[in-house]
Amino acid sequence: MASTLMASCSSIFGAKNKSSFASCFSPSIRAHSFRKHALNKVLAVMAPARSPRSPSSTGSVKHAMTMTEKILARASEKSHLEPGENIWVNVDVLMTHDVCGPGTIGIFKKEFGQNAKVWDREKIVIIPDHYIFTSDERANRNVDILRDFCLEQNIKYFYDIKDLGDFKANPDYKGVCHIALAQEGHCRPGEVLLGTDSHTCNAGAFGQFATGIGNTDAGFVMGTGKLLLKVPPTLRFILDGEMPKYLLAKDLILQIIGEITVAGATYKSMEFVGSTIERLSMEERMTLCNMVVEAGGKNGVVPADETTFKYLEDKTSKNFEPVYSDDNARFIQEYRIDVSKLEPLVAKPHSPDNRALARECKDVKIDRVYIGSCTGGKKEDFFAAAKVFLASGKKVKVPTFLVPATQKVWMDIYGLPVPGSGGKTCSQIFEEAGCDVPASPNCGACLGGPRDTYARMNEPQVCVSTTNRNFPGRMGHKEGQIYLASPYTAAASALTGYVADPRDFLL
Repeated sequence: MASTLMASCSSIFGAKNKSSFASCFSPSIRAHSFRKHALNKVLAVMAPARSPRSPSSTGSVKHAMTMTEKILARASEKSHLEPGENIWVNVDVLMTHDVCGPGTIGIFKKEFGQNAKVWDREKIVIIPDHYIFTSDERANRNVDILRDFCLEQNIKYFYDIKDLGDFKANPDYKGVCHIALAQEGHCRPGEVLLGTDSHTCNAGAFGQFATGIGNTDAGFVMGTGKLLLKVPPTLRFILDGEMPKYLLAKDLILQIIGEITVAGATYKSMEFVGSTIERLSMEERMTLCNMVVEAGGKNGVVPADETTFKYLEDKTSKNFEPVYSDDNARFIQEYRIDVSKLEPLVAKPHSPDNRALARECKDVKIDRVYIGSCTGGKKEDFFAAAKVFLASGKKVKVPTFLVPATQKVWMDIYGLPVPGSGGKTCSQIFEEAGCDVPASPNCGACLGGPRDTYARMNEPQVCVSTTNRNFPGRMGHKEGQIYLASPYTAAASALTGYVADPRDFLL
């Protein structure tokens, strides 16, 4: 069983806030009656054809299972699984990028032979994204290694970049792997997606099992299409209530991580359900699942619904079969959050669980703001920031760096009008606010990178960032201080020069 019930959020926010926050986050061990759309109803929406499966995995369910257990049961061709079981899983998609790809390729060739062929050239996705726009020769060589391997193996999905001077001159180049996977249709309900990056859990937003693996495991998958996995137990998070207009999914996941700590979900699945989740867009669901690894989670997952299917309509023609947790599935713990009672949050240095109310940090002077990464560099993240800048009508007081996650996001920033702006695009609003010009799409300074990486912290500065980690040295300088925040809070902080509460501009 999970650890004992956690303290109520009133103790976290202080005695003066007990009346406001006492019910916002309460764990429950009672069986939850939530049930997602029945499969027959879901199929009526999109009517995907069933993939051929063995009788053992498509027969009637004899034992109640969670979503994660069902996905892994199907992938291992078993009728029933229990948490803790070790199983051989058939992988649907393997992703690697320029940081881990060369190591994965090296292991594959060492163990399977220099002339070995990958198990399926159409199920391996290779995306250069981390250290791209740099003069660092070793970083550039990593991309060359990926290119040579993809040509040798005839890999179908290699999103190459050759012209570093103008990313738009590279039609195949996408940008940040996790957002590119979603935009290019590689994320599908009910499947297993593995990647050599810890934030591969981002894809759980699509109702699939997605998790990060190491180079050795990836090398094995590359050769066999299989991996030995242990079935994780599941924590369920039930988020209900109307989302205040000053909150975003980043606030929700910071609330959860602050509550259960960075070790609270170690090798566990985190399932998100409830009326609030149902109303979230796909990009906001991605933000939520993206950071489960910051709580130690093995994977995060959101049940697929009409929102999921609508997003996928023009992105994939492959059949998929969503699954849902049974009514009486066993969860080791359930946590309930009344989202309507939450306030904008930040995670103070140097841990994602070092949670505080944004308004409690109003005296923290900052040097810069960074909006980008797989967590905070999507279209809706930039639209949110633009909304704050537009509402204020003011200019930023600190350097504000903008790094779109993908080439598509960059195009949307320049091409789509922001609602309520009178036709202005994000780029126009950012320019009027005095922000830096949106950079070439990539991971940028989220992971620090070579010293010439755009917006890297090469000095011990204080930064409000929409990224996912604030460990010492994460964005460059080991003495830098990073406050993790939503795009709303990041934009508000840019306007004041201090950690700010976005309600000052949005209400």
